[in-house]
Amino acid sequence: MKPPPLQALIFDVDGTLADTERAHRAAFNHAFAEAGLDWHWDEPLYTRLLEVSGGKERILHYWKTIRGGVLDVSGSGVADTVQRLHDLKTAAYEAMVNSGAVSLRPGVLELIAQARAQGLGLAIATTTSPVNIAALLRRGMGADWRLNFSVIADASTAPVKKPHPQVYLQALAAMNLPAAACLAFEDSANGLRAAAGAGLATIVTPTRFTRHHDFSGALRVLDDLAGVGMRELNAWRALQPAGAAA
Repeated sequence: MKPPPLQALIFDVDGTLADTERAHRAAFNHAFAEAGLDWHWDEPLYTRLLEVSGGKERILHYWKTIRGGVLDVSGSGVADTVQRLHDLKTAAYEAMVNSGAVSLRPGVLELIAQARAQGLGLAIATTTSPVNIAALLRRGMGADWRLNFSVIADASTAPVKKPHPQVYLQALAAMNLPAAACLAFEDSANGLRAAAGAGLATIVTPTRFTRHHDFSGALRVLDDLAGVGMRELNAWRALQPAGAAA
């Protein structure tokens, strides 16, 4: 059975639209130093920590790991500290993006332009914060970047992080489209699992931080989106077994 006509593309942000993780790692370390902590996340450690989705969740996970459990006497001290660290990290990351430290990955702008020209809907489904999204895409796509996307589902709307499919289910509901009429774009195993959980076929473009992940079930695993257009996407979908998702 042929899949229904492709009607929308749904993009993850960090690692997918742009290879952001070097900047994120540097921003976390900047925040730790500014807060007077002796924490430092080197690349191997950060690669492991990326298995935890969400910046605040990653900080808390690390804190519990090095302290063997965090005792919160006040009832809100841990949450307040994690929030402060995340705020410091977000400010540092935004400054790095604004300075040009991060750029969109190859083929992203070209595919988005081609999809728009053919009348497809575009959406974002990410568990990163609205501030991070805006900083990155304002720099990469211009001040009117929001006009490219009919739906933006992010950490403010989907508190349950990937690999849970919540953010993708929200995006599909907002577009009023079935998963079979859409394609997702991801860079990590957690992202692939989230998209698959929502019934989406998924193109994966790993980064150096995620190349070791298991991408079994992805529609395609590519170095990047350079040279990928609507013709290729439709051809790959046509070869997908009926009823299969990422």
